[in-house]
Amino acid sequence: MTYNFIYFYIAAFGFLSIMFLTLRDIRIYHRTKIISYRKGALKGMMAGALALIGMTFITAYPENPMLGMAITFAAVYFNGKGKREDVFGDLPVLKRVLGETKKKI
Repeated sequence: MTYNFIYFYIAAFGFLSIMFLTLRDIRIYHRTKIISYRKGALKGMMAGALALIGMTFITAYPENPMLGMAITFAAVYFNGKGKREDVFGDLPVLKRVLGETKKKI
């Protein structure tokens, strides 16, 4: 049984990655009001819900965690980068990762 927990940790990492990127898109949208970041945040929320369902399948059916892993990987795939405007310019990597942008009114 403890062997299958590695699948849960992998799925949890996928879920947390999706949620981090979604919160980053929300922050960028609130600062710039660019619609593509709003759409990315909404897509991220749906992908996060799907990843959470995958994590639930892994814990509910520990004898066959591959179904939950497939659902989680599908969520990560669906959360893929869409077409976005350049809001960062020449900012350093740390500021890009955290979603810092100039405010636009």
